[in-house]
Amino acid sequence: MDFSSLHDLVSPSMAGALFIIVMMSFYYLLKGNVFQILGTGAHRKLNKPPEPSGAWPVLGHLRLFRGPKFFHITLSEMADKYGPIFSIRLGLRRAIVVSNWELAKELSTTHDLAVASRPQMLAADHLSYNYAMFAFAPYGSYWREIRKFVSLELLSTQRLNLLSHIRVSETKSSIQQLYKLWADKVDDNLTLTTDIGVMVEMRQWISDLTTNVIFRMIYGKRYSGADVDTEEARKYQRVFKKFLYLFGLNVVGDMIPWLRWLDIGGYEKVMKETSKEYDQLMVKLLEEHNDQRRGHNGPGKADLDFMDVMISMLKDTNIDGYDVDTINKATCSVLNVAGVETTSTMLIWTLCLLMNHRHVLIKVEEELDIHVGKERNVEESDIPNLVYLQAVIKESLRLYPPGPLAAPREVTRDCVVGGYHVAAGTRLFLNLWKLQRDPKIWSEPLEFRPERFMTTHSNTDVRGQSFELIPFGAGRRVCPGINFAMQMGHLVLARLVHSFQISNINNELVDMTETEGLTISKATPLELIITPKLSNDLYLAM
Repeated sequence: MDFSSLHDLVSPSMAGALFIIVMMSFYYLLKGNVFQILGTGAHRKLNKPPEPSGAWPVLGHLRLFRGPKFFHITLSEMADKYGPIFSIRLGLRRAIVVSNWELAKELSTTHDLAVASRPQMLAADHLSYNYAMFAFAPYGSYWREIRKFVSLELLSTQRLNLLSHIRVSETKSSIQQLYKLWADKVDDNLTLTTDIGVMVEMRQWISDLTTNVIFRMIYGKRYSGADVDTEEARKYQRVFKKFLYLFGLNVVGDMIPWLRWLDIGGYEKVMKETSKEYDQLMVKLLEEHNDQRRGHNGPGKADLDFMDVMISMLKDTNIDGYDVDTINKATCSVLNVAGVETTSTMLIWTLCLLMNHRHVLIKVEEELDIHVGKERNVEESDIPNLVYLQAVIKESLRLYPPGPLAAPREVTRDCVVGGYHVAAGTRLFLNLWKLQRDPKIWSEPLEFRPERFMTTHSNTDVRGQSFELIPFGAGRRVCPGINFAMQMGHLVLARLVHSFQISNINNELVDMTETEGLTISKATPLELIITPKLSNDLYLAM
């Protein structure tokens, strides 16, 4: 969660707004005192979660999150002092922060319905098609209908199997691209021997691969590459990046609603403009699909992308006032955004960890040599045998969950969590970063040790049932794309490590600096040296 926009709140140009804040502070204090005097005895006896000191009127604890530390890190340090559940005030919004597996289980089982909703956010107001994107929709009939459709029709095992050729072919194409980069360097430098590698920026390579797979699955076309309209692709890339950036912001208007009209930092204006730009691109994609269906009586069943499936199955559907086109654009958009960010971030951090722990990389290579060898390429059917590689992905997700705080929830009814009363309207942050590094559960919790998933945690999974490891969430709001993310993660990592010897530049450790946004991603490029280690014909035959 990016709090950088809070700096706009204290800029000189905001002197008038600060005056308003001061005036409202007196109201806030007076209001609080009146309620305290008039409150019933029962209200005063409620056992509320502990709250850090230093909250200001109106601003609450916001000033504590303006420092260099990320939001989830500061919350983790607070948990060390105040316990696994505590309360904070973000402006006028009250929230609880939970950071251990027992409470996560309680919330995802006993109180699952009470915490199944989402809060209204400024970015979602403008960019989610009026909350038609089910990931941002409040809990209700619309969310239930679309979530069910997505789980059964779009991200089902059957559908993912029908579209498996996309992730296989795109992974093959991307591996061949790396090989061509190396071969071109060898051709240009005849004095080089074949054991000399070529430097590649792997963060971009992973992002392009992941995006192309997801784009083809959702829209039936690629996002980048030699066969893509360059001008159209660049326009989409520009708007898509802006779209992701704005969703990752936490703007002042979300936390102090009566300051929203000031549009501090100008973020709401940019959101409105980006929404129009983005919708124009989505309308074009939808029109292309409708034109294709009218011209060819629709594609064959095996070639149905997600947009085709929704056109075919929803037809004249209207759910809670949302028409079929809005539902289609919104659902495809949120699957695109969530799929790209989660999968690429997972793969990038996994590769970073392998490069900084060479002994783990060597073990992955040895496992591939045993179960695949060097006479053929890795197939998806090999993945079940690559148990150590699977453990590497799990350990990466434990240390670097793509969304360290998961997505915020909103409590819709009063409940008692961990013995504390939590009022309806409270927001919930589940600190996965802290939860998954609990020393009571994980020995040497800060160390990258995939072996733990071969021994003491061999039965621990990431699909929302093992509450000590829930990088994709749990309960009703668990990510529906877990199977896809794991399929992509396993296949890409296996193909990459099997095909190339990978090394750090000058044997230096990879920079692990993070940056906040919709996910916690790597702040700097990931430049590595790759050298082919299979026979040339295997790269051509992929």
